[in-house]
This record gives sequence, structure tokens and C-alpha cells, in this order.
Amino acid sequence: MGFYSRYIFPSVMHKVMSREQISRIRAATLANVSGQVCEIGFGTGLNLPHYPPSVERLTVIDPNPGMDRRALRQLERSTIPVEKLQLNGESLPFENGSFDFVVSTWTLCSIPNVASALNEVRRVLKPGGRFVFVEHGLADDPKVQRWQHRLNPLQKFFGGGCHLNRDIRALVEGQGFRIAHLDTFYMEREPKFSGYQYKGVATVI
Repeated sequence: MGFYSRYIFPSVMHKVMSREQISRIRAATLANVSGQVCEIGFGTGLNLPHYPPSVERLTVIDPNPGMDRRALRQLERSTIPVEKLQLNGESLPFENGSFDFVVSTWTLCSIPNVASALNEVRRVLKPGGRFVFVEHGLADDPKVQRWQHRLNPLQKFFGGGCHLNRDIRALVEGQGFRIAHLDTFYMEREPKFSGYQYKGVATVI
């Protein structure tokens, strides 16, 4: 892991992702989560204040140790039992059917092998469990798509491996999930090439 990814990117990401409108989206995404929960891509822990009391235990993973300094501040204030592991989402050390919910917020864009990660999400969900996600990705407007494809190499370099042009719906459905609910929208005051959002809930087929 390079100097930028470990020491600079976490601070930039934390500032960008702390905006009020993003906090509102986090709260809405996590409102109905409960039981045993796994979050992939914990980052600096910005989701943690938005988990409801119905969460019994939270297991969080993130591969970047540079996130830890800010994440620990959130963990110290948590009223929910949390286990934090330094891992990526492509291979999870949990038994089949371990979790009631798996959560991903603005994470699928940057996992190198996103298909493997989604297969792992499916594997560790309990029967009837749900995958709750909010991600940015490929827009539905061909003009915006063209800019996303053009700018994707720069985004990957400066955004910690983040892709602008992943089709989140196709990726989720292609790995054995049925999308029970999906909202797509452009985030306010965000460039269209980076602001197209997928907010949804999926179950295992």
C-alpha cells in the first residue's frame, strides 16, 4: 500500500464523505438493519452513528490501516458491540449463514474483484438475510456514461481504486441476488459523472 493510499486518501475521503446529505443517505439506508450485521468497507466509521439499536452485534472490515485513526474515534463512542477486522471483502473468514444483514456503502466501486466480494456477501448471509447497499456507479444517461468512462482512469488513481463506471444493479443481480428495492438518483450538488447513486436492498435467490 502506497503513501498516498495510507496517509493522504483517508483524510480526503473522510472529509468528502462527511457531508450532511451523505449522512442523511446513510441514516435512511441503515434504518431497518437489525440483528447480526457485517459491514464491508468500514472506512473511517462514518456509518456507525446511524446504526439503530436493533443491531445486536456489528462486524466491520476494511483493508486500509490508514483509516484506523479516525475509525477508532467512532468505535470508542459506539453503544453497539463492534468487532473490527483488517480485511478486504473478497474473502471473508466467516461461516456460511453468519449474518442477518450485510451492509456496503460506497464500497463496491473500489473492490478489485467485486464479483468475488458479492459472492462472499451471498455466502455469509443467513437464509432470508438482506444485503443493504448504497453505491455510486454507471449512470442511465449515455452522455454521462461517456464522461464516466473517460474519467475512470483518473478516478481510480486519485480515488483509491474507485471506479466511476460500474453497473451496480447488473453486478448485484449477476451474483445470485434478487433486488427487492432499488432507488437510483443523482446526488445533489455533485457532478453527474460521480453522483449517480444506487440505493437498494437485495436478497439471495
